[in-house]
Amino acid sequence: MSMSPKQKVYQGVLEEIRKFIEVNDLRPGDKLPSERELSEKLGAGRSSIREALRAMELIGVIETRHGGGTYLSKYRPYHTVELLSTFILSQTTKDELHIVKRLLEKEAAKLICHQMDQVKLEQLENKLNNSSTTIKEQHYSFFKYVLELTENQLLARMWGLIDEYSKSFSNHYSSEFYTNLIEIYKTQNYPSIEGLFNEEKLY
Repeated sequence: MSMSPKQKVYQGVLEEIRKFIEVNDLRPGDKLPSERELSEKLGAGRSSIREALRAMELIGVIETRHGGGTYLSKYRPYHTVELLSTFILSQTTKDELHIVKRLLEKEAAKLICHQMDQVKLEQLENKLNNSSTTIKEQHYSFFKYVLELTENQLLARMWGLIDEYSKSFSNHYSSEFYTNLIEIYKTQNYPSIEGLFNEEKLY
């Protein structure tokens, strides 16, 4: 799939910011040049610089201090991939996010099926029994734990990015879904996981 002109500009700006950070050996706590200075140094429009900085702030790479400028909070080379992902996600539709998020959750649920024990099952049940949380919050807590159990950091990061972008609308299954999944884990009925997700909608 080829990138649109806007994606190419965005990717170019992110790559130039990455080079600037590395060439100048910036460390967490170091101050970044202003939006205007970056625009001049990188030869990019201020709107493109602004959009890239917003994405960097979203995933915690930089922080903006009121009246004090923008500072590097953490940085690793792979963050460039995450930053481009945030742009791609911002261009997707609600239905597309729902479909991909459900696929990730289904595969994560499958991956951990055979490792479930009593302690892990109790942890999942506790996520659902917290009366002070909404079903949307329970969903996040439930699947955050599921993704952690996969021990697949890439899968967890992909899910986390998509979850962040889908928080603006309802983001959960029916209340029975979670207890049904736990029951599948208890009985180790692995084939039923596929059917459970296929029959369920993400609201």
